[in-house]
Amino acid sequence: MIKPNFFIIGAPKCGTTSLASWLAEHPEIYFSPTKEPHYFNTDHRRFLNSLSGYERLFSGATAQHRAVGEASVWYMYSATAVANILDYAGEAKFIVMLRNPIEMAPSLHEELVFTGREDVKDFAEAWSLQDVRRNGQKLPPMVWEPKYVQYGDLCSLGLQLDRVFRLIPKDRVKIILLEDLAADPSDVYRSVLEFLGVSDDRRTDFTVRNAAKRRRWGGLLRLAWLSVTAKSILGIEGGIGLWKYIDRWNRVDHKRALVDPRIRNALREYFRPDIERLQALIGRDLSRWLA
Repeated sequence: MIKPNFFIIGAPKCGTTSLASWLAEHPEIYFSPTKEPHYFNTDHRRFLNSLSGYERLFSGATAQHRAVGEASVWYMYSATAVANILDYAGEAKFIVMLRNPIEMAPSLHEELVFTGREDVKDFAEAWSLQDVRRNGQKLPPMVWEPKYVQYGDLCSLGLQLDRVFRLIPKDRVKIILLEDLAADPSDVYRSVLEFLGVSDDRRTDFTVRNAAKRRRWGGLLRLAWLSVTAKSILGIEGGIGLWKYIDRWNRVDHKRALVDPRIRNALREYFRPDIERLQALIGRDLSRWLA
């Protein structure tokens, strides 16, 4: 059994899907066929609960694969995932993808609306409900825990990265900013290959994955989710395949709406301390995020 030796641990809406898809096509990299297995975040409800089920994801890895990995975007947000990964694969490397939380919060809200885990379609209203929802009130029907709609906590990347650095030496953590990935994906991709210790495959296709999108039919999403949830409660693994198939069919690309300047100003003040913490942790000037 070949264990994974690198993990993309977050954050959501920061380019993880694109990077994971590019790495999965490298001949020296084996990537979990199920993106986001979320096995190690034991403080969240999971669809994949058994170690044997998790390790089957890597049964196709061979000696030619110098890097074996997976991407689960809630690992960094989880209070237990990184420690659990280190207990399992103590020498693993970690990739952390970050973006301006002022942009990330509304983007994440739109993604949760798309996946059916947010039933308030106006971001400003959803943001204002955080305190109420923290107490378990007015939660979307498809959300099990209040933490999944706490946009302030979810996007406080400085706090989360600080926790990561308390557990992992910085030389085993690769930090990527979404703006760098967008500006020069080839350069970022090749820096990741160097970090993972694999050869340059001369990739030239850097098509963006997981762009803004909407549902063809929201009701179909709810039916699929109920089926997957029932399997999880009964301890039956395998529902994720159905979910992903319906998810792919039931989506249409669209252009993301602009954020109201008033809520953007509120986000700027809310995230200012965390952005300042983050720039100290990674040694980069992020003052432009607050401009």
